[in-house]
Order: sequence, then structure tokens, then C-alpha cells
Amino acid sequence: MLPIDASSNAATYDSLFKVLFSIGTMLFVGIVILLVYSLFKFRRRSGDLSDGLAIEGNLPLEIVWTAIPAVVVLFVGIYSYDIYERMGGMVALNDHSAMDHAAMAQPAMQASTSSRVWGGIGAAGMDAPSMGKVLPVEVTAMQFAFIFHYPDANITSGELHVPAGQSVELHMEAKDVIHAFWVPQFRLKQDIIPGQPTVLSFTATRAGSYPIVCAELCGPYHGGMRSNVVVHEPEAYSAWLQQNSPISTTTT
Repeated sequence: MLPIDASSNAATYDSLFKVLFSIGTMLFVGIVILLVYSLFKFRRRSGDLSDGLAIEGNLPLEIVWTAIPAVVVLFVGIYSYDIYERMGGMVALNDHSAMDHAAMAQPAMQASTSSRVWGGIGAAGMDAPSMGKVLPVEVTAMQFAFIFHYPDANITSGELHVPAGQSVELHMEAKDVIHAFWVPQFRLKQDIIPGQPTVLSFTATRAGSYPIVCAELCGPYHGGMRSNVVVHEPEAYSAWLQQNSPISTTTT
């Protein structure tokens, strides 16, 4: 039903999906059974022209059909928020620790944004332990492409390459209109808004190539705004860095 899980937070998201799907299925089946039962039980008999019983003012029934949806909605809200926090939550617009963290990785971005950085899902967990240090990647979204720049290696690519098991921190900005960074296999989707830099963190767990899709209508060629995230094993990622390094390219 869902694509394969290829990030550390995918299983957490999937658990929420399964709960919501189970609740929705039970409600759907229960309502259909009630409708079918009512159609047969209270159908008009041949020759019966009388009105049905006028039932009103049933306090227990009104309490039940008010309490059950209230309990379900409250449970879903609390559980969803818990999952949201476990995935990293959202850093506030004026969270100075997030701004400082983003500024260290991408000083030019901070200088052009009136010192406001939006933390997307996963940014609050950026200090969580992972294999190796955090890998910063600058992401530029424009009509109709994603451009990825690795400041530590001075590499620019049309695809996102990351090592499995290492935390990746995307510093994203849009050049023209609203775009969205969506990787279904990572269970991540983050809007990228012009003039509002966004930090998004994740840890890939499964080597492979996965589609990156712009999930916000951004113009006539929106459907073609796609790229790929290639997850390498650590050794293969090091080889990719070496192969694409400007120093290596100049030497060869």
C-alpha cells in the first residue's frame, strides 16, 4: 500500500498511517452495516402508508454520537502530534538556535533573509545522534528543477546524493514561486517558499535511487519538475565525492 521505507522516520509515519487507516476502515464498515441494516429493517412494507415513529429528545443517543467522534478526534490529534514530535517537529520562526545552526552551514542564506529561518520536519532533531556528522546540502528550487550544492566539497549536482546512516540537513530556498520537496520513500514533504529559507533533516537507511517530486503546482511544466535522491553505502558515497570533486576533475 505504501512505498518502501528508506528513512529513519518512515516506520514512525507508517505506524500513524496504519492507525488512521484502521480507524477509518472500522468507521466505514460500521456505517455501511448500519445503513444496510436500516434499509432492510425499516423499509416500507406493502400497503403500509403510515409515517415512521417520530423519535426525538433521545439524550443517551445524542451523548453517544457526540462522545464517540470527540474521543476519536482527540485520540488522533494527540497521537498525530506525538508522531510529529518524534519525527523532529517544527522549529519556530524565531528559534535562534535553528537560525544559528543554519547560518553556520549557509551564511549567505541568512544574510538575505532578515534573520528568519523556517525549520521543517526533522529540524528539531538535528542534534540527535547519528552515524557521523551532519551533512549539509544547499537546495535551490526553481522553475523547473532542483539544484543541489555541497558546500563542504564544493560540488553542484542535479541529483541529491547522500550516504546511508548519516544525518542530512537540507538548506532549501525557492528562487521564484512556491515549490515542494517530496520523497515518498522517506515519508517527507516540505514546502519551499520564496524569501523563506527552510531547513529539513533526515537520515536515509536504505541504499537505492528514489524520486524527488515537486508537490506544489509551480507552473506549466510542474509535472516535469523531478529529480532523484541516490542513497549510497558510505564507501560508495566517498567514491562519488572523490569522482565529482572539482580538485579530482581538474587533476584528471
